[in-house]
Order: sequence, then structure tokens, then C-alpha cells
Amino acid sequence: MITASGGVAAAADDAAFTPLFDGRTLAGWEGDPEIWSVRDGAIVGETTPDKQIKTNTFLIWSQGNVDDFELRFQYRLTRGNSGVQYRSRQFKEVGPFSIGGYQGDFEAGPKYSGILYEERGRGILTLRGQRITINADGTKTPGEAIGTADDLQKVIKPGDWNDVRIVAQGPKLQHFINGQLMSETVDNQADKRSLEGLLAFQVHVGPPMKVEFKDIQLKRLKLADGRKKLVMVAGKPSHAPGQHEHRAGTLLLEKCLDAAGLPLVTAVHTGGWPADPTAFDNADAIFFFADGGGGHPVLQSSRLAQVDALAKRGVGVACLHYAVEVPKEKGGPEFLAWMGGYFEPHWSVNPHWTLAQTEIAPEHAITRGVMPFETNDEWYYHMRFQDPPAGLTPILSAVPPDATRERPDGPHGNNPTVRAGKGSREVLAWAYERPTGGRGFGCTGAHFHRNWENDDFRRMMLNALVWTSGLDVPADGVASSVTPDELAANLDDKPVPQKK
Repeated sequence: MITASGGVAAAADDAAFTPLFDGRTLAGWEGDPEIWSVRDGAIVGETTPDKQIKTNTFLIWSQGNVDDFELRFQYRLTRGNSGVQYRSRQFKEVGPFSIGGYQGDFEAGPKYSGILYEERGRGILTLRGQRITINADGTKTPGEAIGTADDLQKVIKPGDWNDVRIVAQGPKLQHFINGQLMSETVDNQADKRSLEGLLAFQVHVGPPMKVEFKDIQLKRLKLADGRKKLVMVAGKPSHAPGQHEHRAGTLLLEKCLDAAGLPLVTAVHTGGWPADPTAFDNADAIFFFADGGGGHPVLQSSRLAQVDALAKRGVGVACLHYAVEVPKEKGGPEFLAWMGGYFEPHWSVNPHWTLAQTEIAPEHAITRGVMPFETNDEWYYHMRFQDPPAGLTPILSAVPPDATRERPDGPHGNNPTVRAGKGSREVLAWAYERPTGGRGFGCTGAHFHRNWENDDFRRMMLNALVWTSGLDVPADGVASSVTPDELAANLDDKPVPQKK
């Protein structure tokens, strides 16, 4: 139990923490196999007279970045110096496992355990026993001392297992050892600090050393200072070049959002469902741009249940193009609850056509700064919506050509109800405010990557992601620009179909 003088509330239930180490293998971690191994249920980092290193080396958690979090683990240091890196980054020009950034230090000696050090940066930021505020210009303002370094050293058990707790929330960083606050830092030097980055453990250059880690657990915390977090899931490659460019499209949207200067933190996971088991834990909204239908990344039962629990907690859900489609029986009820509508096979249709008689909802935040536009795309229509449609707002609508209603019947092609609707206006993008709290958004376009060139389509999507995350959309919408080079960046390496 941490006392009030520690500056944080008592820890939450252990069930809120996710293990990052399976106790048997280095799955999910990357480091020099000559240095790192698993023995007797612990991660071991060791150098010997015959196995030396020329620079500090690290075991990097490879499944994601950390932002605001609480980390718990145990360490045992036989000799030497070690530490835990967080919100850090790689320096590949130095070595394949070289890291720089914040470090919670610990050593076999009596001086450095519990301090805040910045590897490959500003050096020692806060000593053991100190409360320090780093000002915008890099100067430091000391606060009330926690205690003397010598007294706090007595809490540490040399050569034995010690409990470490790191709490990072916004600019505030706290280091605990064996339940005792050792140092506290508020880093307001915006041009030097880091609010997200890698997690890693250190083996220090120098004389032979050995460090062990076990019981490594992570809990993500709600972002501080009013910031919102959008987790963006880009699906695996599919279709021909320039089509279903999930990775490139998602990274392009992330670039535009990051440049907008909004209190929105984006976290992109490419290749489908995130490997990081904590990826959604502090999300305010989730965005899926991926292949859907029976292959939708959310369709495994445990994943449906996970996102459903998040949505019931108020987390927004947005889906783009094929990601709006799931089977009626599995996923359909959840999508109706999460975002008010979805593509239902044998009811909805997916023709290619150019928007005509386009209308934009004039009073909704998502359409701020958006003018009616025309793009040729695979605009799905005749969605299945909540009935009654309380909380549902059509954002983009148009009148499809009658020819699109004459295709053969099929799960995506056509059906009698669609044919009977010739000349009707169809909803192509919609917003949903859940009666229980939280927001949803669906858009059926973006089959063709080239359509991100369209300023109004792009602005509508950026506005929608900001709105779904729970933020207010700027009065003129989210402004952005895209160069040809940016549009061509991050495209999947796909074979060009050969004509027969």
C-alpha cells in the first residue's frame, strides 16, 4: 500500500494488469540472444569475462509502445547496473538493441537505484529522494523532499528480489521500490520530454554483471491533461495495388491528425489485430480499416466481447469501407449497438459508382468545413441501421445510378428490396450517439487509395475520427494537406494482376 505522501492512490485490483512475460520464453521481447535468456521463471541479462558488450544493450518489449501507464515487476541484481527504459526510442545507428529515453535506474551499489535518468539524453534528471519539476526552459525547481538518499537506500534489498513500480501519467513520472516512492518528476520541457515510446530492460556496459526480472505486469492509464487516445487498426494487405490500402490509408490519416495540433494521441497497429494485449485498454476510440465479412479482425468471440465491453464503457468505434461489414448473426448485433449500422450481406450492396446529388448533413460536427464532393469509389449502400434510428445521423448521402440496382442477386450484389428503391437517396456515412454513452461512425468509401486526395472526403474522415474520440471538432473542421509523395508512402507491396 502506497501512502498519500507517495502522491498516488493505492493500486487498483491486480486483475487490471496484463502480464508481459510468460515465465518460460522471450516471446514478445527482442534482444541480443547472447545476453538475454530465461532461467527458472525469470528473464536473465548477463555478461561474463568471455561475453562482453561495447555499449549498453537492451531487451525491448516488441508488442507496442507505452504512453500513460503503471508498470510492476521484480528485479534481482547480482552485480552491476541496470534499469527499465520507458517512453524511449531506438538508436539503430548505435546498435540493433540500443535505446534512449527515460530510465528507472537500479544498481548493486548505494547511489543510483530509484533515480530518473535519461539514456542518450539529458542524463540524471531526478535523484533518489527528490521531487523535481523540469521547467519549459530545462531549469529545475525542487519540491518537498521525499527523504534522504541514505534512508531510502535502506528500503532496497541488495542481492535479493525487489518490487518496482513505475507510474507515468502525462508529464508526471514516479519511481517506487518496495512500496516506497524514490523519486518524482514533472517534465514540462516539451521539446525534450516524451509522452510515449518503447519499454525495455538494460544490461550495462562495463564489468561482468547479472540482472533478473520476473512478474512483469502493465496497466495502461487514462491519458492525462484532457488528451484522448485513438487506436487505429489497419488490416492486412488485400486486393490489387491502390485498393484496400489499409496500412497506407491509416498512416496517412494518422499523419494528418498528428499535424492538426489537437489533444488527440494516435496509436497505429498494422497487419490486423494488435499483438499488444493492452492496446485498447486506455483507448477513447477504436478505428478499423480492414477487410471485413467473415474475415473481419474483430470477429473472434473473445475480440467481439472485448470491444463490446469497451463500447459499453463509452469507447467510440469507427469503421471504414469493408470494415463496416460483418455477418448478420455474428457481429451484426454488436455493430448495431456500437455504431448504429453496418453492411449486412444479402441486404446491403457494393457497386462501384460516382457520387451524384450528394448531400452533407449541415448541422453535425463531422461535416464542419466539408462541402459536397464527388468521387468514384466502391460506395456500399442500403446499410442495415438501428430501428428506430434514435441517435443516428446520416452524414453523407447520394442517389446511386439505377444501373447499380440491376446487378445479379447475391450476398453483396443485389436483392429485390434494393431493386425496388430506384431513384432513392442512400446513406453512405453515418454518425451514432449511443443511448448508453459513446459514439460510432461508419463510412462505406475508401476502396481506392487515390480518393484521399479529395480534401472534402479526407476532412470528413478526420472530423469523424476526432468526433468519435470524444473531442470537439474545430469550427472549420480538421484542415490537412497531402502531397503526391505522402499519398504514395507506405503502400503495400502487391503483385500487379496480369491481363489474360
